[in-house]
Amino acid sequence: MEPKESTRTGKAAGRGSYAVGDERRSRILDAAVEHFAQWGFHASSLARIAKDVGITQGGLLHHFRSKEDLLVQVLERTERQDKERFFAEESGTAVQCYANLVRLHEHNAARLGRTRMFNVLLAEAGDVGHPAHAYFVRRYAELVEVMSAAFRHAVQSGELRPGTDVVALAEETAAVMDGLQLQWVLDPKGFDMVGRFRQYADRLLRAVTVEGIGLPDGS
Repeated sequence: MEPKESTRTGKAAGRGSYAVGDERRSRILDAAVEHFAQWGFHASSLARIAKDVGITQGGLLHHFRSKEDLLVQVLERTERQDKERFFAEESGTAVQCYANLVRLHEHNAARLGRTRMFNVLLAEAGDVGHPAHAYFVRRYAELVEVMSAAFRHAVQSGELRPGTDVVALAEETAAVMDGLQLQWVLDPKGFDMVGRFRQYADRLLRAVTVEGIGLPDGS
């Protein structure tokens, strides 16, 4: 039996409303990135974010329970997108791990607002009471674990030198990445963040790989 026209129309309207809601939620998240980047978390205003999106503060709170919830959702969406794009599969080698990180830097260089937001929130999150403190603690622990696991496998396979301190190597790499991002945000047109990281990664790999192998051409 064919569904009644009213039933089909109702289902279509329901899907349409979900699509509108998803699109509005995405616009709120995009606007929040710019506000958090410019003013940080504490000085950002839900009312101003809502105004930029063209909705009321009440409309914004329909999608996000609070400013803290919005902040966490912004960070988690960005992290999820990065994982899907660059870390969906485990790095087979240390060289591949650094090649993926170069690609991540290239991606970040095309999104100044997001990178500026990350730097601002990271600085604020040193306060244990900041709503993003737990997120950044977890993020760094996971980042170091993922990289050190890849490096540990590289030692076992004979790619990296025996006795390589894989945790220290991962922590150093994370620190260099964030340091380069800070310098780039201060001078996006004059500082070559991608080039600097590529040089660092190539130099590091030549020092720690058994055969002195750097990044492949084009990485």
